[in-house]
Amino acid sequence: MAKKQIPVIVVAGFLGAGKTTLLNHLLRNTRGARIGVIVNDFGSVNIDSMMVAGQVDSMVSLSNGCLCCAVDVSDMDAMLDKLAHRSSDLDVIVVEASGLAEPRNMIRLVAGSENEYVTYGGLVLVVDAVEFAATAAQHPELEQHVALADLVLVNKTDRIDGDAHDDLLTRLCRLNSRAAVVSTDHGRIDPALLFDIPERPDPRPGEQLTLDELLYEQDEHDHTHLHEGYDAITFEAADALHPRVLVDFLENQPAGVFRIKGYVRVTAGLHTADYLVHTVGDHIRFDTVGRRDDVPDGTQLVVIGADLDADDVRERLRRCVPTEPVSADAMYAIHRFTPR
Repeated sequence: MAKKQIPVIVVAGFLGAGKTTLLNHLLRNTRGARIGVIVNDFGSVNIDSMMVAGQVDSMVSLSNGCLCCAVDVSDMDAMLDKLAHRSSDLDVIVVEASGLAEPRNMIRLVAGSENEYVTYGGLVLVVDAVEFAATAAQHPELEQHVALADLVLVNKTDRIDGDAHDDLLTRLCRLNSRAAVVSTDHGRIDPALLFDIPERPDPRPGEQLTLDELLYEQDEHDHTHLHEGYDAITFEAADALHPRVLVDFLENQPAGVFRIKGYVRVTAGLHTADYLVHTVGDHIRFDTVGRRDDVPDGTQLVVIGADLDADDVRERLRRCVPTEPVSADAMYAIHRFTPR
């Protein structure tokens, strides 16, 4: 069985955009997942939230008692080594970049890591809906940051009107036509849009609930679930797919798609292979999988987004089933997105 690789998601955005708010939200509202955190430019990360999320034993204890990884960018690999190793049970590592950090450098550090247990999981760029126009005028490089993003999170939308929101979305989509764009306030995003949340067993009868489980049960009835605004479209196919046509679908996703995940079977020449595919916005990743009992016999995908045209999504995926023999070199389309 291939070794587990932990996705490392970089969260970037200008000062005050809401990166820490997003991080605290993920820590506070992701039940069942184990989240490692690396903070570049340690600030107001809510340590209580980290404890609530049950992550104390997943963090690196610093001399000042903080339960997280505060890191200079030059120390990135050292921090990743402390969180991701053979016995690590983390499901995701989130790197919160400094508000003045260059996202391209953070991506380079993660993607170029020599740690065999991690893989780059994409760039989430947090945009301040109120201040973006003024900040970008003063710091034009922010537009380049938008262009790099795999997912753009437009935060503080509760503080602007509909016309301003539409104008901002138009501008962001013009800067990056491939990334998914999600509007929110207070950094509230469904964690499942960013990474897989495993199914871990509930406590045994008579076993004491942890603090995060108690708080989760209490909060469960106090707010609207984030996933209620999203569509989830399933697609299954017994026939193997054309790798090049599939990659074209992933690179040119239907409007409104945030995330795609699942297993795909592809064919090229005389070769057939199974992959676990995962996208967050514009970031695409394929992992090879062997023939195991938990791997479906064929293709099973879930497409997650807002206001999706289910018929169009399924029809485009059906077109990935080849009607004639596929040349062997078509498999190179997928090799571009497999781990080294």
